[in-house]
Amino acid sequence: MKLAECLLRRKELQSQLDRLSDIKSRDLFEIRVKRVKVMDGVDEVTANVPKLTASQVNAEFNFYAKALRNIDALIQNCNWTTEVPGSNEWFQDYEEPAKAA
Repeated sequence: MKLAECLLRRKELQSQLDRLSDIKSRDLFEIRVKRVKVMDGVDEVTANVPKLTASQVNAEFNFYAKALRNIDALIQNCNWTTEVPGSNEWFQDYEEPAKAA
């Protein structure tokens, strides 16, 4: 696998995690039943029906989080072990040229 592929996958995984972390408990339910004036003393009955369970969301989140950690570890390994060809002059500070006497 190429480093560029790892970087792209890391971005995709982070996006998935961001999407999943935005899910609120209100997003797990939808209102399916709403009745008004069922009997005396009860003005409204509302039933919340689960769309998904919290464990389903957690399982998906954990899957992507683990994959992201593993991709990050691969990228960091490359970061510490790969030599990049180039010139040392790129890492030197600017020195003002000597003035002609």
